[in-house]
Amino acid sequence: MHLQPQQQNGISYVTGGIGQDESRAIQQVQGYNLQLTFSSGSQNKYVPDVDLMIQGVQGQILLRLNQVGPMVQVKLPPGKYNLIASRNGEQQVGAVNVVPGQTEKVNLHWTQEN
Repeated sequence: MHLQPQQQNGISYVTGGIGQDESRAIQQVQGYNLQLTFSSGSQNKYVPDVDLMIQGVQGQILLRLNQVGPMVQVKLPPGKYNLIASRNGEQQVGAVNVVPGQTEKVNLHWTQEN
């Protein structure tokens, strides 16, 4: 299985992870320095229906993705970023500092299982 890299505003990303094959495939993708996973409920179930926004520290929107997940891998220049993810009207917010040579992993979790 090959996941298709995509680009927006010059930023490469790949999204997927539905089912075991795709989940394994996206975890083996190389060259991305930010790995996001989306989950919900007490069982930490992966959720695929997330709207994601990645902002620079000045608030500029670098990436705006609709209905992605449960995993998203992004290739970002080093720096600090704000993450805003929403599903079913409920927002989760995170922040990440991308450091050269490292892969940052962030899980955004919703308590509701809907």
